[in-house]
Amino acid sequence: MTRKPRVDAAHNRRHIVAVAHAAFAAEGLELPMREIARRAGLGVATLYRHFPSRPDLIGAVLAEQAADCGAAMRAALDDPDPWRALSGLIRRFADYQLRARGLNDGVLGSHAAGLPFAEQRRAHARGLERLVERARRTEAVRPELSVEDVRVGLWAIASFRTIPPERAGTAVPRLANLLLTALAPGSGSRQS
Repeated sequence: MTRKPRVDAAHNRRHIVAVAHAAFAAEGLELPMREIARRAGLGVATLYRHFPSRPDLIGAVLAEQAADCGAAMRAALDDPDPWRALSGLIRRFADYQLRARGLNDGVLGSHAAGLPFAEQRRAHARGLERLVERARRTEAVRPELSVEDVRVGLWAIASFRTIPPERAGTAVPRLANLLLTALAPGSGSRQS
């Protein structure tokens, strides 16, 4: 027989995940468990009771982030306006690079903690392909635009996570705006 978790235990778990999310987003996935417990105002034993290991805690935080990303992709795919859907998703991605700098390695798959989310990344890649194709089909973007063009732009935005936060705060939105300008119809590259 499975026991229902106590209300305070469920609250503590949610609180730990929220605190860990904010801490990892700001400082990276290597932040010590003891520091997470301190910031949560809980004992280390309480933290380990909920999350027996660092990968368990990181996995819970990344699972929430993957769910948020999935919801953003579904919303974009449901948006009837192809340009608003694609540009909104790109802007959300750029914003995420600023707000969750420390989680990016896990979410983008370059940290071992991100391995369990490989299928979600593949699903997001397929969703991006659908968004780009729909935008091309409706002439909401340049006709020669490919999904690889968009991915290159997203990789460029993601690469800015390594610059100091104060510079990234202005550089990332500027780069996102440049990418969106380049996607728009009539903005094709000029050959010299």
